[in-house]
Amino acid sequence: MTALSEMPTEEALNLLRLYVEAGVSENLSDDPVNRYELGAVLDRSAPDAESPARAEPGRGPRQVPVERPSFASPPSSSPQSSSPTSSPAAIPLDAMAEAGTARTIAQGCATLEALREALGAFDACPLKHTAKNLVFADGNPQAQVMLVGEAPGRDEDIQGLPFVGRSGQLLDRMLGAIGLDRTSVYITNVLPWRPPGNRQPTPIEQAMCAPFVERHIELVAPKLLLLVGGVSAKQMLETTTGIMKLRGNWGAVKVGDLEIPALPIFHPAYLLRQPAQKRLAWRDLLNFKAKFDAL
Repeated sequence: MTALSEMPTEEALNLLRLYVEAGVSENLSDDPVNRYELGAVLDRSAPDAESPARAEPGRGPRQVPVERPSFASPPSSSPQSSSPTSSPAAIPLDAMAEAGTARTIAQGCATLEALREALGAFDACPLKHTAKNLVFADGNPQAQVMLVGEAPGRDEDIQGLPFVGRSGQLLDRMLGAIGLDRTSVYITNVLPWRPPGNRQPTPIEQAMCAPFVERHIELVAPKLLLLVGGVSAKQMLETTTGIMKLRGNWGAVKVGDLEIPALPIFHPAYLLRQPAQKRLAWRDLLNFKAKFDAL
């Protein structure tokens, strides 16, 4: 393969853009690296990491315990265990400061249009710089029902609207089954920009965007919330419980002076992968319809 340094500038830039859009976040060289030795290299009191340990007669080389560097990133958690409510110590101070700035900006927005403009001008979240478009909302802002999804996907990023791909088409059919459509609901996401490669959002990204979605809900002031997917449900309900246990159980989302009943449901993308779970999704939709009809 031709090295980037040997490519024409424009061709190299196009290749790098392709890598970014695919979610590549680390450059790997041709030489193997034993990353477990990093702790020993950084620990000045440890034995020389490049010198092999002396072997005892009749035994293999002595294994020297390696201490990981204290600043190493924690192991990535699974979607079920990841939580937007990570302790402040897990988020760098500069990111916490940006989240505080985001809250100040969001609270200063008195209208949805002002909130959209504020999001468009907010450059602190890294997702903005890899996404094509801001995905703000769709539907009727006067509706009594508001849906909060997870993050835009490829189609949403291209069109600048939430839930317009295959999962969006399924969501439309799910809403239609209980007598709702995009003229009678309002739809947004906890993240307004697409994570590269549709990866899970990081706690830092969620912390930076949370004030905007909270203010979004506060301005719309719906009577009921549908939390679509595990990322949305865990963030808005401030819990680490997975979607399998959350779905179908009513909770409450507190924003400003409002406390809004909220029902977590499976994300349509999950139902496309696991169609057998549609029976549970239908049960949850009937649960939601019963409460909506009682308003």
